[in-house]
Amino acid sequence: MAEVESFTLDHTAVKAPYVRLISVEHGPKGDAISNFDLRFVQPNQNAIPTAGLHTIEHMLAGYLRDHLDGVIDCSPFGCRTGFHLIVWGTPDTAKVTQALKLSLEEILNATWQDVQGTDIKSCGNYRDHSLFSAQEWCREILAQGISIDPFERKILD
Repeated sequence: MAEVESFTLDHTAVKAPYVRLISVEHGPKGDAISNFDLRFVQPNQNAIPTAGLHTIEHMLAGYLRDHLDGVIDCSPFGCRTGFHLIVWGTPDTAKVTQALKLSLEEILNATWQDVQGTDIKSCGNYRDHSLFSAQEWCREILAQGISIDPFERKILD
């Protein structure tokens, strides 16, 4: 079985919340695709409940695209501590962190009408959403500050 970088990360050494570049892959025509770890909560100490995480996922899908070019996908980790962000190109960690911060701030100010994909036709589990939970977690993450380094707290203003 192929070794997966995320499973080689020492989850006891990181200090969430942070943004970390996991890898840059190059396609056969030279296109670069970057994979980022958007870690919201400290691994093995907390996890975002599924309804809040699901709503954050839906909102980040739009807001990150508003603030960062080349977003391909933003998907939650199964451990519910954050997200993978896949983008075209090689944006630096500070740029991704700024886009994330702006997106989380927008979630704080959102109403239910701002949440895309919350009906039976547009979501595979439309009953499992909570804007209240999403906003509470975003408030906590922003209060701690988002680091541009996973091992040392280097907060981006």
